[in-house]
Amino acid sequence: MPSSNASLPAAVAGTITLGGDLTVNRMGYGAMRITGPGIWGPPSDKQAALATLRRAVELGVNLIDTADSYGPDVSEELIAEALSPYPAGVVVTTKVGWTRHGPGIWQHNASPTHIAEAIEGSLKRLRLERIDVYQLHVPDPAVSFDASIEAIARLKEQGKVRHVGLSNVALEYVKRAQKIVPIVSVQNRYSFSDREWDFVLNYCEEQGIAFLPWGPMAQGRQANAAVEKIARERGTTTAVVSLAWLLRRSPVVIPIPGTGSVIHLEENVSAAAFKISDEEFAALNAVKPMPYWLRG
Repeated sequence: MPSSNASLPAAVAGTITLGGDLTVNRMGYGAMRITGPGIWGPPSDKQAALATLRRAVELGVNLIDTADSYGPDVSEELIAEALSPYPAGVVVTTKVGWTRHGPGIWQHNASPTHIAEAIEGSLKRLRLERIDVYQLHVPDPAVSFDASIEAIARLKEQGKVRHVGLSNVALEYVKRAQKIVPIVSVQNRYSFSDREWDFVLNYCEEQGIAFLPWGPMAQGRQANAAVEKIARERGTTTAVVSLAWLLRRSPVVIPIPGTGSVIHLEENVSAAAFKISDEEFAALNAVKPMPYWLRG
């Protein structure tokens, strides 16, 4: 399946190369929502989840992002069931650093011991011999950040990890991690109405590091009004407008919207071909960013 073909929908927005050797299309897929409520347990419709994963690759999506904590384990297992053996060019990224004890319950664990054990589980569930991009899901306040990164760097030296990424990090952590091991991606919360991590994105662009925004949709009354106006005038959806803004924001951005629905997936991927005008881009940029803690 030629997922890198430039004629496929997810490829229209162009590509980015991670670590000098992994070229992916700039419309990815986040596999958190294929689990059950509270990101816990299996999905209510397993066949729909599998169909969504397979359709994503058919559309040219060749970066699929997950984590061992999604389910837990469920998301990784479904990805392997749907796609293994993986089509050429498909990159599966996963994360470590949270443990789960119930629906909506997340507990830090980024100790070197846990990381060394967790990689084995992810490799087995994903049916891979090496994780293309292994990300620290979040810094653990009870563990030295450097120790966590050093543990992942050792996995890279052992050949179990190809490249290293970060998630939910301040700029200081990106720079600290770079002193230990090359960093190819950063995954933080980001949208046109929530630009708290602008300076991290700017740094990633300077360094050639991919930036994977989570929480990419509009939040707040002013933001919703702005995106709805453009969507109405252009005959599209607010999701498409929000994702298209991200693609225009920086060439290192790879949106990873998640869904368990083929219809919503196709809508999201269509944003790769949607061009925001200069005026529309300025109008969205003028929206006052909304602090995360004020989101309803």
